[in-house]
Amino acid sequence: KGTEDEAVILSVTARNPKPVVGTLVVDRRLAVVYPDDLRRPAVHIPRGLLNGGRNGQKVVCVITAYPKGRAPLGKVEEILGDEGSLIPEEDSIIRAYGLKEEFPEEALKEARRLDTAVFAEGRVDLRGRRVITIDGEDTRDMDDAVDLTFKEGKFVLGVHIADVSRYVKYNSALDREAYERGTSVYFPDRVLPMLPKELSNGICSLNEGEDRYALTCEMTFDDTGRRLNYEIYESIINSRHKTTYSEIAALCEGEPNAVEKYADILTDVALMRKLYELLKSRRAEEGCVDLDVKEAHIYLDESGEITIPAAERTVAHGMIEQFMIAANEAVADFMQRRKLPCLYRIHEPPAPEKVKEFFEFLRGLGVDTPGDCEDIKPHDFSRILAAVKDKPCFDVVNKVMLRSMQKARYCGDNKGHFGLASPCYCHFTSPIRRYPDLFVHRVIKCALRGKYEYAKDTYGGILKSAGIDTSERERVAESAERDVDDLYKLAYMSQKIGEEFYGVISGVTAHALFCQLDNTIEGMILFEDLPHDKYEFIPEKLALRGTRRTFKIGDSVKIKVAACDLGRMKVIMDLIE
Repeated sequence: KGTEDEAVILSVTARNPKPVVGTLVVDRRLAVVYPDDLRRPAVHIPRGLLNGGRNGQKVVCVITAYPKGRAPLGKVEEILGDEGSLIPEEDSIIRAYGLKEEFPEEALKEARRLDTAVFAEGRVDLRGRRVITIDGEDTRDMDDAVDLTFKEGKFVLGVHIADVSRYVKYNSALDREAYERGTSVYFPDRVLPMLPKELSNGICSLNEGEDRYALTCEMTFDDTGRRLNYEIYESIINSRHKTTYSEIAALCEGEPNAVEKYADILTDVALMRKLYELLKSRRAEEGCVDLDVKEAHIYLDESGEITIPAAERTVAHGMIEQFMIAANEAVADFMQRRKLPCLYRIHEPPAPEKVKEFFEFLRGLGVDTPGDCEDIKPHDFSRILAAVKDKPCFDVVNKVMLRSMQKARYCGDNKGHFGLASPCYCHFTSPIRRYPDLFVHRVIKCALRGKYEYAKDTYGGILKSAGIDTSERERVAESAERDVDDLYKLAYMSQKIGEEFYGVISGVTAHALFCQLDNTIEGMILFEDLPHDKYEFIPEKLALRGTRRTFKIGDSVKIKVAACDLGRMKVIMDLIE
């Protein structure tokens, strides 16, 4: 690109072995699979290889031959269901990303053979402490628990993480499968876990009232939220309560039912809220970029109906987030000081050209920007968010800022975390669902037992490849989750055709406006459906200017749901006012 160079293909040395996921079209003469991925060619299916596939079904096929000068030939391997139906469409996305639902038998056998007895020998016994878990209402794999005390004017925070490495041994069948998956993947109707349910929902889940092995990071903070010291050790815990974000938020607000139910931890939760506010304030002073990008919580209710409530973030969400960040930083510091192999979670500064585009966008909104795009600091982004906090464009600025940033990734070299304004950061708190956390746990336990050379020899050699592979698996999982969420949003809005909503313009192009509703669903208002006028697209201001009205990002509008376009995965809206 950008040159006059030309090339010619001499030969094909290898074919893409991935299955093709698409729609089967059968007529009198031909049977053809048209892939969902438009970059791939249509595949012709001989009649004898349809395996029961019918016209209009979503199928998975494999290519069996590449006849010269003709379309590839293939056979149907799996029939997913009728095109346009929710579950077959969701299954199509899952298959297209190569995600696995079933575990290999060897891994399942290992999981079933695990010794589930729990003994305190050789561990710090914390079963007498008021340890609790705080998760979503539908969470089943609880891998983190917390407790907090106040001693001699100091906060002592315990973050207790399920000791998954106790059960998943390096290079075992379970470990190889976990590495290949890299992460658990979450959809509205199912989870594709990194580990079998015998571990993820069983012996590794910090269930209420059950003894569990943990790795504990105990941190002491002064009355300004400054960390004074930390200690990491193997422990045994017994969770006092399985609480939810909404329950802890209600407890913080003094809601009578919550106070009565959790009277024994009322003081602890009040302390947690105080420490949370100190940590948040201190992190803000350090320049942490506290993005507030709304995420939809899509789930199926008891009757199987899709439910998408307005995005909500409580004080309890913030509390757990700050406590986990603190533990991750302490563990990263532990690893770096000892020069141990570590999969750091790095977030490099945004590229200058991306910053320049973002600043041009902000100036179009009338927002002041720093002058230097070459040496951007987290503080600069924090100040921008503060400047637009009470403006209609706040949500959109958050989204555009996020797009201007680099993608966080895993790396064996510590390069800091720009978004958190943290010089040293890793992931330690979710070993049930993230492989890098499991990797870090193993190295920590080597260090606690004095096996420094073993850790460096065993895990140092795979550090680079593990960083690349786990980052890639994370990207695949996020893309699949986003595509499935979009599918569910489309299915949800297809039941709302003709209904009216208020929203905010979240995007402007030369051909359409985009509107986001309170529940995070975004729709498209086509150019030809706008009030009749002569419009001019102003790209530097992301605005559409007419003689009677100008549409720009952040404007409040009222819309009516007109249609749902499955092909473009877009909700089509009509502008009312």
